Amino acid sequence: MFLVIATYAFASTSYCQEKVDNDKNARFLNYLSIPMAGNSWAVNSLENSTEIITKSGVEGWDNPSTKINTFFRTGRTGKINLALRVRVKSGKSKILCQLGKEIKELTISNIDFDTVKIGTFDLKNTGYQTLILSGSGKSSGSIAEITDLLIFGEAVDASTRYVKDEFYWGRRGPSVHLNYEIPADAGDVAYFYNEITVPKGNDIEGSYFMANGFGEGYFGIQVNSPAERRILFSIWSPYKTDKPNEIPEDQKIILLKKGNNVNTGAFGNEGSGGQSYRRYYWKTGTTYRFLLKGAPSENSSTDYTAWFFAPETGKWELIASFRRPKTTTYLKRLHSFLENFIPGRGNIPRSAIYSNQWVCNTSGKWSELKKARFTADATARKEARLDYAGGIENGGFFLKNCGFFNEKTDMDTWFVRPQASQKPEIDFTALP
Repeated sequence: MFLVIATYAFASTSYCQEKVDNDKNARFLNYLSIPMAGNSWAVNSLENSTEIITKSGVEGWDNPSTKINTFFRTGRTGKINLALRVRVKSGKSKILCQLGKEIKELTISNIDFDTVKIGTFDLKNTGYQTLILSGSGKSSGSIAEITDLLIFGEAVDASTRYVKDEFYWGRRGPSVHLNYEIPADAGDVAYFYNEITVPKGNDIEGSYFMANGFGEGYFGIQVNSPAERRILFSIWSPYKTDKPNEIPEDQKIILLKKGNNVNTGAFGNEGSGGQSYRRYYWKTGTTYRFLLKGAPSENSSTDYTAWFFAPETGKWELIASFRRPKTTTYLKRLHSFLENFIPGRGNIPRSAIYSNQWVCNTSGKWSELKKARFTADATARKEARLDYAGGIENGGFFLKNCGFFNEKTDMDTWFVRPQASQKPEIDFTALP
């Protein structure tokens, strides 16, 4: 039976219904228009991903070795019908369309955008589905331009999920957090200690494994490129802006000290303030240690200092020390997080183990942080992406995101890790 639906309806990104012709029961099938822009990735083409996947969808797809993967999540099994809103600039192209183990070939010859039916597939499992598009032949420079994937059928209902808007954040994927509970008798927290181990294979480009988060900043490790990794420590200005040059002089972050080979400067776009980073090629499977100090200083300001301990060097090394004006506080709102900052890598999963968390107060008393609440960002809370998880693993907390996996953790769940009883042995007076 051929499905007849007006082309303009497929361009909508809202939840719709349309009557199916020639159906004696006059049934209604639900269909959804999924924007390629926010839900697709050019596989093996990170360096060209912004040219291939744009705000308009798939545009610069001219290499047959590049596959386009499009993701959506279903809550039901059964028959599902697929179509593309697609065109070629000239000539004719053939596209292989794979969903699960089923493959269908599509021939595209229309030079104006039109809705072209792929066919019917049988979904055996709920959860994330991956449509894989491969160029199997072309007679012009580009394989095809695609704006939307259309899905409809018995497997599609109100539980179907995909990224509808804010494509930049949707392609980055959900950020996940651990919010640590500080014991009631901990006192004024001056030091925060944490450890991170990134398992083998999880050092994906664009990952920021943040160890020591607090009310005014963050401190952790990143994967910036295949050749570069960083230790990053930043403090937000009390002046709220995304543009560093707008910060008044009396509210700028002041650099007090920096370690060897550490770069410092200002940052913007996600709030503004002072930033420091050191290029350091940290390794997977190795546990790295982080120590942060925060205490009130002169003229109603607070000083923050970060140290990093790598087994490769066997000693604590200073990253930087900053002064934040108009702030009088000890460390509070302690947390860790995991995020992806490269949209072209939002289709790859990554995870890390966060372990052996401790705080030390102004009297030198150490307290263990064994309890943490798992949360996620707005991308997760609006259910644009549901590939996020956290919990207990190998005696510590773990965080996992991106990659369109199905084992989702309920947000705001509290987890209690086993007691470590491995109080850090640190001589504060000997720190650089």
